[in-house]
Amino acid sequence: MVSREYVKGDLPEKAAILQRDGETYAIAPHIPGGIVYPETLRKIADIAEKYGAAALKITSAQRIAIVGLKEEDLDAAWGELNLKPGAAIGLCVRSIKICPGTTFCKRGKQDAVGLGLKLDEKYHGMQLPSKFKMAVSGCPNSCSEPMIKDIGLMGTAKGYTLSVGGSAGPRPRLGNVVAKNLTEEQALELVERIINFYKGYPKQRRIGEVIDEMGLEKFKAEVGL
Repeated sequence: MVSREYVKGDLPEKAAILQRDGETYAIAPHIPGGIVYPETLRKIADIAEKYGAAALKITSAQRIAIVGLKEEDLDAAWGELNLKPGAAIGLCVRSIKICPGTTFCKRGKQDAVGLGLKLDEKYHGMQLPSKFKMAVSGCPNSCSEPMIKDIGLMGTAKGYTLSVGGSAGPRPRLGNVVAKNLTEEQALELVERIINFYKGYPKQRRIGEVIDEMGLEKFKAEVGL
């Protein structure tokens, strides 16, 4: 009889990602907008030290990953963190990347933090046909990279410019600009219409691929633009 060795993989139920060594895991607490305060930083550092983490890694999704945890320590680490996991894997809204906007930045034209946190509260972790990323920038410098997100909102002096269908990865795609000069309320309404349309799409496709399949004008008509 041929024995089969247990092969480790990611542990979605523990929000843990297997690392290159094939033995340890990374976890990333959700930090909305990447805005974090000293007490949370101390807690993360203390837990990383307690459980012998290899490193703390600032991620592209504005989180702090605790890298190199043993599988048997994952439950205890999450329990002591008392923070929600970041949606780092799976077919869902992964992250809403936010720049400092008018809350902190002298160049900000719009309140990227306020709008971004509203989007985060409503959509983070929502199940969709494929992975889905959003970003909000407070000015055209676009520090949160909205043009390479599935939905991107870029602040200008006249309001928000909304783009859809951006992505990086192996097949990078710039988003299509579908609306300009939006108020915050208009932006939230339009994002909701786009998400509601995409929820019902029958294939596992990034939304940029959906637009390429059906054509931009048909997509705009489907979401009421």
